[in-house]
Amino acid sequence: MKRVAIQGFRGCFHEQAAQEFYHSRETEPIAIVECTTFEDLFTALKEDRADAAVMAIENTTSGGLIPNFDLLRKYPQQIKGEIYLHIHHNLMALPGQKLEDIREVHTHYMAIAQTRRFFKKQCPWIKVVESEDTAKSAADIARDRSFGVGAVASAMAASDFGLEILAPDIETYKENFTRFLILDDTVSIKKQDIDKSSLCFTLPHKPGSLAQILTILSFYDMNLTRIQSLPIPGKSWQYFFYADIKFDNYDRYIQSLAAVRPLINDLQVLGEYTSAL
Repeated sequence: MKRVAIQGFRGCFHEQAAQEFYHSRETEPIAIVECTTFEDLFTALKEDRADAAVMAIENTTSGGLIPNFDLLRKYPQQIKGEIYLHIHHNLMALPGQKLEDIREVHTHYMAIAQTRRFFKKQCPWIKVVESEDTAKSAADIARDRSFGVGAVASAMAASDFGLEILAPDIETYKENFTRFLILDDTVSIKKQDIDKSSLCFTLPHKPGSLAQILTILSFYDMNLTRIQSLPIPGKSWQYFFYADIKFDNYDRYIQSLAAVRPLINDLQVLGEYTSAL
């Protein structure tokens, strides 16, 4: 049974993404390894407490999870895949209650940000309280038998912990997707199936250096789908650049890397994999 590390608790969106990715790839159900922080994912892999990990990297409404880009650079684990999960937030509570009975709701800060309009317009009497995890909020309500208290979490969490969904799909923006990365050295990818790469690099501190790199990538038909800059600690006004690129020809991709290498200070290939889109 493959052990897959996730940040969060059973029933959270990380587990949902892991289950969906491995559903058709594993002959047996996967075993979820719960981790408190994202860095714990990498520690679990390093200490052989997990065989793989699934980690959120960006959301269509909240943007990128900036610290996770740094973790990808810090640890040697390669990206071997990705999955986009349509995020549906649900207000849930112990069975037998109505929305009017709920006075307080607990959930993760990101879920609060993505559902704030619902609470403001539909049930302004409810106090929304930040917690460490969506699914754990649901689990705590079930464990403590907390009437009058709700959680915002996935439908999976409601099912796992025996809660009733009082209001489904309460996210403000319905096109709400989170991209998750798959960190799994056992995933084998044929060269002809690789059409996406994640890179990290630094540039000389001089005008036009980034524009020059982007021009070369464009010449080789590389489609830049994301670029993120983060400051380099101890080096004023210098940055790490994280880039995702898509391509139709792997050989052209290799040629593009050879072309940009002389113009950058260093280059890390964080992973080469098959795009989920």
